[in-house]
Amino acid sequence: MLATYSPLTRPNRSFNADVNASHCRRLTFALAMSIYSTLKQWFSLRRNLPLEEWYFVTFDEETVFVKASPPGRSAWEQSFPWASITRVCFKDEGMYASDGIYVFTSLRPESFVIPIEAKGGDEFFGKLVEKNLFPSDLMLKVATSTDGGFYCWPTIKDDNPNG
Repeated sequence: MLATYSPLTRPNRSFNADVNASHCRRLTFALAMSIYSTLKQWFSLRRNLPLEEWYFVTFDEETVFVKASPPGRSAWEQSFPWASITRVCFKDEGMYASDGIYVFTSLRPESFVIPIEAKGGDEFFGKLVEKNLFPSDLMLKVATSTDGGFYCWPTIKDDNPNG
């Protein structure tokens, strides 16, 4: 006996193909969105954040506190007492980079580096002047400088008795 199909009993191949194609499109879209979301998260962790969003300097009357949480790196903290400061240098990095304050102390041979663009960097520089650790006339000079100079107080010459 020959099988006969009525529209009610015959499988609808066109319908199944549409369902499979629709399902495939949804899965492809879901996969693409998942990849997009993962990439977006990865890039957001590694984007170049402004220094003020991850580098902080605060202080009280006795101590300076430096804290950093660089994107994609381990966070760290340092501190030093105001009384330990032996020399302050200012490095002018030009128009397109953050100028740096190099604070030398009696605690260690290397300096503590504080970018001016760090959160609290301007206030810290002002406090150095207020505490007479950097002269105000030199501060005015470096604030307008774009020549890449390195300015220290006391000057390095002051350490050398032969000038």
